[in-house]
Amino acid sequence: MCVKVACVGGGPAGLYLSILLKRQDPTHDVTVYERDPEGSTYGWGVTYWRGLLDRLQEHDPDSARAVEEHSVRWRDGVAHVGDLATRHHGDEGFGIGRHRLLALLAARARELGVHLEYEQPVAAAADPPAADLVVAADGAGSALRGRHAGHFGTEITGGRNHYVWLGTPKVFDAFTFAFAETDHGWIWAYGYGYGPEGSTCVVECAPGTWTGLGLDRADEAEGLVLLEKLFADVLDGHPLTARSSGRAGASWPVFRTVTNRTWSRGNLVLLGDAAHTTHYSVGAGTTLALEDAMALATALREPDLPLPDALAHYERERRTALLPAQSAARLSAQWYENLPRYIRLPPEQMFALLGQRHSPLLPYLPPRLYYRIDRAAGRLETLRRVKRRLGPVVARTVQARRLATGEGRARSGRPDAMPARRG
Repeated sequence: MCVKVACVGGGPAGLYLSILLKRQDPTHDVTVYERDPEGSTYGWGVTYWRGLLDRLQEHDPDSARAVEEHSVRWRDGVAHVGDLATRHHGDEGFGIGRHRLLALLAARARELGVHLEYEQPVAAAADPPAADLVVAADGAGSALRGRHAGHFGTEITGGRNHYVWLGTPKVFDAFTFAFAETDHGWIWAYGYGYGPEGSTCVVECAPGTWTGLGLDRADEAEGLVLLEKLFADVLDGHPLTARSSGRAGASWPVFRTVTNRTWSRGNLVLLGDAAHTTHYSVGAGTTLALEDAMALATALREPDLPLPDALAHYERERRTALLPAQSAARLSAQWYENLPRYIRLPPEQMFALLGQRHSPLLPYLPPRLYYRIDRAAGRLETLRRVKRRLGPVVARTVQARRLATGEGRARSGRPDAMPARRG
C-alpha cells in the first residue's frame, strides 16, 4: 500500500515497524529518522514478559531470537521494607539493555534494506519528511504531534509522585522492590537486571519526601550519595549512576500520562509513546510500543484498503487492546501514591497487595480485609467469580465519576513539557 514510508523516531516502535514493513514487502522504501547519534540512548534496561516474545516470534523470528538471546530472566520478586524482606516466586520476566535492544533492531532493519538516518531531528516547526506515510514515533513529547495538537486532541495528565531513572552495576537476581523510611516519609526503588553489566533502578517518592530530603535542591552527585545511603543494603555497596541533567532537581519529573482523541491526520499516524503513555510501574512501555508496530504493520498489509481506513483500523484495535494496560497503570500509580495505606502491613501481606495493585477493588476495601478475601478467593471458585465480576463494575463506576467531574484531567498543547522518551 505505502510505497514510501518515513518513520520519525528510532526507538523500539519505529525500528520494529520498519522491520515489519520491509518483511511484508521488500519494495517499500522505508527510512527511519533519529535525532540522536547512533549508539547513544538514555536509560539502562527495559522489561518484558513471555507473551511479547511469543508475538515477536510470530512476526519476525530472527529479531525475536536475537532479543531473547541477549536478555536476562527472573522468576522471583523480592520486597525489602526497612530491615524486613520477603521473596515470592512468580511468572518469568525478562530484561534487556535498551542500547542492546536498539542495536539489535537497527541491525535487523539494515539487513532488510531500511535506511537509517541518525542525527536527523525533526522539530515542531519543520515540515515532516515527504512520504506516502509519515509515522510519528518520536516519543511522549512528539514534535510531529505537537504541530497539530489541536487536531489530535492531546491531553497530558500529571501524576503526583516524583521519580528518577538510574542505573547501577549491581546485578539483581530478582525483580526487587526496596522501601526505605525517612524522617520525611517513605522513598522506594524498583530494581531489575538487564545483563551482566548491571541493573535499572527507578526511585520514587511523594512530593513532601522529595522536598524534605532536599532532592529538589541537591545537585546530581549529592542526590546520588543520599540515595546510595538510603538503599545501601539492597545495593550491596554498589554505586548509582544517572544521566547528567545539569540542574538541581531537573531529573525528578512527575510522570505524565499522554492520551490523544485521534491518532492520525491525513498520512500522519502516531505510534508508541507519541500516541499513549502508561505509568512506568507496570513495566509495559516497550511492550506496548512494539505491539503498536505489529498492529500498524498488519493494518497496512491489505493492498486494497485505503490508507485512512487502515489507520482507523489500527487505532481501533490498539485502543481496545490498551484498555487493560491503561487501567492497570492508573491503579498501580495510585497504589504508590497511597503507600502509607499499605506499608505498615506485615511484609508478606504488603507484598501480596503490591502484586494486587491493579485491582479496582483494592482502593475501596480495608487492606487487611482485601488480603483475607484474596487468600480465600484463591481457594474458592465462587469467591473468585465474585471478585472477577465486581472489579470491573467498580472500575466503570469510578471512571464514570472521574469523567463526570473532570477529576485528574489536564489539557496541554505543550508536548515540549514532557520528559524524554521512556522505554
